[in-house]
Amino acid sequence: MTGERERRRAVVTGGAGFVGSHLCERLLADGCEVLVVDNLLSGAESNVAHLLSRPGFAFVRRDASAPGALADLPGGPFDLVFHLACPASPADYLRMPLETLETGSGGTRNALELAARDGARMVLASTSEVYGDPQVHPQREDYWGHVNPVGPRSVYDESKRYAEALVTAYRQVHGTDTAIVRIFNSYGPRMRAGDGRAVPTFVRQALAGEPLTVAGDGSQTRSLCYVDDTVAGIVALAQSDLPGPVNIGGEEETTVLDIARRIVKLTGSSSPITFVERPGDDPARRCPDTTLARERLGWKPRVGWQEGLERTIEWFARRAAA
Repeated sequence: MTGERERRRAVVTGGAGFVGSHLCERLLADGCEVLVVDNLLSGAESNVAHLLSRPGFAFVRRDASAPGALADLPGGPFDLVFHLACPASPADYLRMPLETLETGSGGTRNALELAARDGARMVLASTSEVYGDPQVHPQREDYWGHVNPVGPRSVYDESKRYAEALVTAYRQVHGTDTAIVRIFNSYGPRMRAGDGRAVPTFVRQALAGEPLTVAGDGSQTRSLCYVDDTVAGIVALAQSDLPGPVNIGGEEETTVLDIARRIVKLTGSSSPITFVERPGDDPARRCPDTTLARERLGWKPRVGWQEGLERTIEWFARRAAA
């Protein structure tokens, strides 16, 4: 790992979301003070309710993209700024297109201005979606992508692409200490059952004995990464001086149909698999080249797909029982 340094006070925008809440747990375990800023549009306070009584943890309900939203936060100055705020599932960003674009523009600018003011390291949570429906496989960080800027997924794709450009410009013009992480297909506890992504949808359907709805013929591929591994990659990047972008994601490429079959088997469900219309601009292949993360951050996935899915299914089953 390059340039590792000690950092003790962190802001996490979107910290009440799926990945954000797990990141908060990890930062607290590492001895950091953590302040979450989240407007709960797609996050849930229940994701961090167990942290509210922890020393060094605080929650502010606020839209991180509003003008001046991060200028008067309590508990500063900060050493780390993680910008994770953004609707991340198709169900959310198609319902909130303007809010999604604003988190990539105004929200990213606010996070950068806070980092510049405090001399903090700012980490942007970007996405594999910047590669669009890729024509290069696996996807390397130097690939520019194949994105439809006016397609059905464009509000999310272009929000993140613009955010990356803004982070890069701040680093070049102002010398702000920044990093970009491109996250691939994370899954695990605290995903919302109805958020439209494959793993929570299939798990919910299998546990309920409903048909698993696979888009298209299910031949499109994804590379699953358990959330603990995703968070470990984000933290490793934050502790380095690497600017990125850096891919963080699973290395086993599998079809969506195979994911559905695995979940049926692990749940012991008798649910059949049915096929539904495939969404527009749905990527045909998705798999990261993680060489950079391995060589420069010493990172690699630790949790295998079976263990990760078992943990995820167990969490969903407990929620359903409750």
